[in-house]
Amino acid sequence: MRRAVLAVLAALVLAATGCAQRSSTTPPGVLNVGQISNSIAFFPLFVAEQKGYFTEEGVKLGERPRLGTGAKVAAALKSGSIDLGAGVLTDALNLARIDDKGRLVANLVDRYYVDVVVGSSFTGATATAPLDQRIRALRGKKIGITGPGSGTEALVTYLFAKVGMNSATDCELVNLGSTAASALGALKAGRVDALSFFQPIAQQAAAAGIGTRYISPAAGDVPDLEQTAHGVVFTTQRIMDKKPEEVAAFQRALERAQRYIHETDSAEITKMLAVYLKGIDPKALTELPGLMRTEIPEKIGFTRTSFDRAIAFHRATDLVKHLPTYEKIVPPTLRIEAPPPGS
Repeated sequence: MRRAVLAVLAALVLAATGCAQRSSTTPPGVLNVGQISNSIAFFPLFVAEQKGYFTEEGVKLGERPRLGTGAKVAAALKSGSIDLGAGVLTDALNLARIDDKGRLVANLVDRYYVDVVVGSSFTGATATAPLDQRIRALRGKKIGITGPGSGTEALVTYLFAKVGMNSATDCELVNLGSTAASALGALKAGRVDALSFFQPIAQQAAAAGIGTRYISPAAGDVPDLEQTAHGVVFTTQRIMDKKPEEVAAFQRALERAQRYIHETDSAEITKMLAVYLKGIDPKALTELPGLMRTEIPEKIGFTRTSFDRAIAFHRATDLVKHLPTYEKIVPPTLRIEAPPPGS
C-alpha cells in the first residue's frame, strides 16, 4: 500500500510539471527557494538571510515557501515556481529518478538528523538498551512520521529491516505532516506511541516533559548513518544553466553561513535559533549549537564516502529506484574526494 502511495506522489510530480521541462519563472538576479520546514537542516539558509550574505554575494531571494513535504518541494521545483529546493537527499534522488538532470547544490547536514522519540508512557526496552532491543520494542506501535517517501519513514524502514522486521506490517506509520507542534501534540495525546521526526523534536519533547530520545543516528546509535549526506539543497541542470551566477552566489552565501555557525559564540547562535524556531521552549535550545556543529559541515560539498553511505541506505530501504551515481548528481565543483591514506 505504501509503495502505491509513493507511486502516486511521483505521478503527481510529473503531472504538476507537464512532462517536467519547465524552467525558472523568476527574473534575473532572483532565486525562489522552497524548503520542507524550519528544521535544523535549513538553519544555514536563515543565517545567510539574517546576516545579509545573499545580498552581499549578489543574489536576491524571492519567495521562500515552507512546503511541508519533499514531494511538494520537488513538484514546485519542477513546475518552475521555485528555483532551488531544500529538503533531504531522498527528495533529490526521487527527482533524479524522473529527471536525469536533477543536481545537488549544497550539503546542509552530513549526518542523518532524524531521531526516534518515545512518549512518556512507552513501555519496552529502555533508551540505554542495545539498539536491536530498542528497535524490537517498536513492534506493534503507532509511529508518527512526516509522510510517505520521507526521510522519517525511511529511518523506520531501515531500522526494522536491520532486525528482520517489516515497517509495513510490524507497526502503524501515522502521517503527521512536518509541523513539530502537531507531532508533539499527537505524542502527548497518545495518538502515537513514538515519533520518527527531524531535529530538534527530541529536545522539544524533553523540554515539554512528554518524550525521550530513543534512537539517534546522529548521536552514533546507528553507526552506518552517523556520517551520511542527508539535508541538501537541490535543483535541475536547466536552472544551473539559466542562472549560473545566481546559483554560485547562493552557494557562496550558504557556505559563509555554515562557517558562521561553526565559528560564532553559542549564545549568539542560540539567540538566532530562538527567532528561527519561533515559540520553542528555551530549554530545548541548550544543546542545539553544539549539536549543529557536529552535523552541519563547514563546506557545502559532498565527500564520496558520505554520498556512498547515503546511497547504501536508500538501496537498503528500497524507497528510491534507479539510484544515480556520485558523478551524475554531484556537480564537479561540489565533489570532495577523500585524501590519500596516511595524509
